[in-house]
Amino acid sequence: MKNILVVFTGGTIGSVATDGTINTSDTTSFKLIQLFQQHYECHRQIHFDTIQPLQILSENLAPPAWKTMIAAIEAARPDQYDGIIITHGTDTLAYTACALSFYFNAAKIPMLLVSSNYPLDHPKANGVENFICAVEFIQQFKKPGVFVPYRNQQQITQLHQGTRLACSLQLSGDFFSVQGKSCMQFENRQFSLLNPPANQTPTQHIPLTADFSERILMVKPYPGLDYTRFNLDNVDAVLHDLYHSGTACASLQWGENHSLIEFINRCKNLGIAVYLAPAIKSTDAYQSTQALIGQGAEIVWNMSIEAAYVKLLLAYGNFHDTQDITDFMTADIAGEHL
Repeated sequence: MKNILVVFTGGTIGSVATDGTINTSDTTSFKLIQLFQQHYECHRQIHFDTIQPLQILSENLAPPAWKTMIAAIEAARPDQYDGIIITHGTDTLAYTACALSFYFNAAKIPMLLVSSNYPLDHPKANGVENFICAVEFIQQFKKPGVFVPYRNQQQITQLHQGTRLACSLQLSGDFFSVQGKSCMQFENRQFSLLNPPANQTPTQHIPLTADFSERILMVKPYPGLDYTRFNLDNVDAVLHDLYHSGTACASLQWGENHSLIEFINRCKNLGIAVYLAPAIKSTDAYQSTQALIGQGAEIVWNMSIEAAYVKLLLAYGNFHDTQDITDFMTADIAGEHL
């Protein structure tokens, strides 16, 4: 008998469509377990305990929701379970996967986030399949960590490491790990390893409080971005997203207000640190990237933008010393480094 804690938080997997509107429902969350029992022959070998600390659509999620989620899981005494399954919406799934991965970096049991591309009543919904994959992972493995099982349309279910899941593709409900490297594939109730970790160095376990800074600004690059439009009051650090090649506009050709170089100078004068991600560390880099580094920006190497953002929230929420923040950002504590 496997004992599993199911943490319901809402999302599409906990919603119904009524009169053209999809919204969370008090009863739909528990319908997931009923559907699981109908589709899983050995369901009597599984005992579920359930809690529901949140009931929101995940686009409405903010970092305080992670604190609520974490407190509820800890109050349920997770060590008494063989595994934990958290139901979640798809919009902010990658961010929550990172938040739980970092906070529970010393967990001794598997934790899996399960979502659905459609409400469970929809014929194309993958929620039950994703849930079955999560249960099977707990059944077959004792591997600790945070994982996300997800079946894209007309594809085989993939198991993603929590800190390596990217947000869903635009105009799509499909999910991929960064660089397309999911860790396992699940088919016919069997798992096959796809991408074993290249670095076998033991992960560092760092105790954390569930304090996520509210003073981190994320900036997305696009042609014509005007940096003068950003108010930097109450900002401790900026995380600047990069184009796929690890670049952003470092040119003055179109004016100082469009140059990240000048924005870094502005932040430096205000005592605000600037971090850049994602970028793969290599022997060669574009001139623009070299210029940004030379100007004093910190590159968060070999990490997804989602992981970098959540890790910065925890870094500035838990540490005050600059070196402690640097040490935390460079340490691989949840398999986030590619």
